[in-house]
Amino acid sequence: MAVLIKPILTEKATSSNESGKFSFIVDGKANKIQVKKAVEKTYSVNVLSVNTMNILGKSISKFTKTGIVNGRKPSYKKAIVQLKEGEFIDFYSQV
Repeated sequence: MAVLIKPILTEKATSSNESGKFSFIVDGKANKIQVKKAVEKTYSVNVLSVNTMNILGKSISKFTKTGIVNGRKPSYKKAIVQLKEGEFIDFYSQV
């Protein structure tokens, strides 16, 4: 099971990187301890705390030729990781 799926690179998440907080989309069944170990192993940093939250997918409706189609975007689990003072994860170095 891959615990870390991908980092969140939105404007809001990137602005919190300066204070040492980094956001990731993680596996829905992963707990805080698994997320902490995965981040420390993958990025070679020290994690102080992990906050997780389940994000419910938004409901969407499309107006098509055949009528209105209702659906839902997928739900996911998000983890916000607080790193030790002075440590940083550079997501763009691997691009």
